Amino acid sequence: MTLRFKGTTKARRRLRLGMVGGGEGAFIGAVHRMAARLDDRYELVAGALSSDPARGRRSALDLGIAPDRAYGSFAEMARQEKRRPDRIDVVAIVTPNNAHIAPAKAFLAAGIHVICDKPLATSLKEALGLAEVVERSGLVFGLTHNYTGHPMVRQAREMVAAKELGRLRVIQVEYPQDWLTTSLEKTGHKQASWRTDPKRSGRAGSLGDIGTHAYNLARFVSGLACEAVAADLSTFVPGRRVDDNVQLLMRFAGGARGMLWASQVAVGNENNLKLRVYGEKAGLEWRQEDPNYLWFTPYGETPRRISRAGAGSSSSVRSAARVPAGHSEGYIEGFAQLYTDLAEQITARLERRRPDPAARLVPGIAEGVEGMRFVEAVLASAKRNAAWVKIAG
Repeated sequence: MTLRFKGTTKARRRLRLGMVGGGEGAFIGAVHRMAARLDDRYELVAGALSSDPARGRRSALDLGIAPDRAYGSFAEMARQEKRRPDRIDVVAIVTPNNAHIAPAKAFLAAGIHVICDKPLATSLKEALGLAEVVERSGLVFGLTHNYTGHPMVRQAREMVAAKELGRLRVIQVEYPQDWLTTSLEKTGHKQASWRTDPKRSGRAGSLGDIGTHAYNLARFVSGLACEAVAADLSTFVPGRRVDDNVQLLMRFAGGARGMLWASQVAVGNENNLKLRVYGEKAGLEWRQEDPNYLWFTPYGETPRRISRAGAGSSSSVRSAARVPAGHSEGYIEGFAQLYTDLAEQITARLERRRPDPAARLVPGIAEGVEGMRFVEAVLASAKRNAAWVKIAG
């Protein structure tokens, strides 16, 4: 079947999508599937949805995947899909952190583009090794830091780049949640169990899970490299093996200073990601829980609310909106924008043309490596009693 998409009269087929992880009981797999389907650019046709082969095949059949493409392992899937004339174009890897690298390498070796959930890996060494494979492959590799897909986050990035704030001075980002306030991992809760297990999540708990999102958001909007961090990590819940709260200072290139707080024990917060950027001339503020609006305040003037798809938003940002101003978009749509941008990158290769420049805003392998450099520096700083540690690279 061929489809016609907004902005073009050329017929295009849906990209054939495979998935690793995301089977029964998984949270993020369903999010990725909804995001992939929202703009109708993909069709899920293959899956290795669990490390348990029987559960994986059962999950795939429940999603309508054909029996011969319901695989028992990612290795089998990569091997078999490589041989098919109708093989998948791209695979989404939505496993726990420790199971990102091996499937990514397997599918890249099979000539298949990769979309990977964050953080990229459990160590910088792993991340650098994968980066070499991605570079050699020449394939598309997308990392789903989904908040970069929000139209108003992209609006903020454009305004900073256009110097509407002047030279940046202060960047503050916080990401508090409260869902791990108790020992939820001891109840058998699937998400809590793996996210607090250093063998599966890596050494970073809240730091890796949501701190990397906050850091990526600050970098994406500001456009500034973070040069050093001074960090304090805490584990408040008795018996927990990873951090559940992180507070740190940041020094950015050019003299700007920053603060980052990420917590999963901040009672009263659901998913309260917030970014504030202050320059010589103006300030910006954006909240994930109210994502359709960006607050812009020039010095000495009344704060201005810029609406997604409304007056004051740029044409490129409005093109990323799916419904009229005043109709809310949110979490799924942010993910969907990354999937749509990656579809444009992959389709452009199939059609031997250049992709839309806006499609290049998706985080990739470089951002994944940068996130792991950040994690390593924060861990090193906390071990040295919040000493300043340079971010390598």
